[in-house]
Amino acid sequence: MHINGRDRRRGHVLLIAGDAAVHRRTVRLAPGANLAALAMVPAGLLLGSELPSDTVYLDGAREPNTVLACLRTAARTPGPLLLYLSGRLTADRRGHRLHLALPGSTPGTVRYTALAWDWLTGELRERPAGTTTLLLDLAADKEAWPLLREHGTLPAPPGAEMYGVVAPPGPPTAPVTAPGAVSGYTRHWIDQLRRAPARPSDVQLHTLAAGSAGLAPGTLVLPTARELDAQPAAPRALPDGDPRPRLHALATAGRHTEAAELARSWERHLLDTAGPGSPEALRCTEIRADLARMAGDFALATALWTAAVRARLAAQGATAPEAHDAAAGALYCWTRLKDPVRAMTSGTELLGLLRALPAFDPHHLRLTEQRLEALGSAAEGAGIPQG
Repeated sequence: MHINGRDRRRGHVLLIAGDAAVHRRTVRLAPGANLAALAMVPAGLLLGSELPSDTVYLDGAREPNTVLACLRTAARTPGPLLLYLSGRLTADRRGHRLHLALPGSTPGTVRYTALAWDWLTGELRERPAGTTTLLLDLAADKEAWPLLREHGTLPAPPGAEMYGVVAPPGPPTAPVTAPGAVSGYTRHWIDQLRRAPARPSDVQLHTLAAGSAGLAPGTLVLPTARELDAQPAAPRALPDGDPRPRLHALATAGRHTEAAELARSWERHLLDTAGPGSPEALRCTEIRADLARMAGDFALATALWTAAVRARLAAQGATAPEAHDAAAGALYCWTRLKDPVRAMTSGTELLGLLRALPAFDPHHLRLTEQRLEALGSAAEGAGIPQG
């Protein structure tokens, strides 16, 4: 949303954190952490506007009428509006209406303790076209997901631009990060916003973030993967544009071979222009690893993520968040390896790298050690050579 700087209206940023998405005590989405990260970004940069603006943070609100009141105030803003929502998307069992769950919402109390999605669209309905951006980082529960699959999208307010992701229910299927960590989509959205010499458009921010975030298979991307896939890109154009939106579109459409070929072309370009030890080339290795994960090639994904951990440790040290992210990706993919010989071979090196990260979750470290011990015992019993 780009507004003429001579316009004297005020802008508004409303950031809402709903209920966390949790599966068997594992936090899949921590909306409070996302809000805390966005709070560090100037409101003008979030809005893409030089207008004076107001910012409201709602984290931990348990009363839907409180959220609705803030929403109504935001909707009355005559200038540009950015509304960010993060948390668990649910539905009431009686009316089958979508809601943003708030802390304390339960399946039986959704209608009274959560923010109805049609309240949100209704409040924003009268805003002028081109003045409203809705940014979403959500995880659907088992009540909401069938409704999303039925319609293939999430209803947007008329005249508003809506970008974001909705993860499917169930256990985490993307690399596990530390509890309370900023989610991949929001983190990369912020990173792209800060790194660009000139502010990208919201659709550019969205496509770059979605293409870099390592989204779980089945994630609903808004705009949809079909729309992303329509964006032109080709390996020969790698020096004139960023291929990550195209990579994501190909992978989510199941065109994994094309995605892998494009990623390798991009990597060769970066090796030639930036060098093998450059941050750009290293990030490309991680993207190739995530594409392999999405394609179900966990052996290649483990090898690429492990190489990224080694490089991150050498370049940035054991406390770098990027090293921990790469380690989480490697560990996730390694646990999916079915071949015991491959798992033992790659797991031995991985365990050594995990031990070099002092802040790595000790629970995951113990599970890695236990799996390696079990694999070794099974191999010994079967007479399989080790080492």
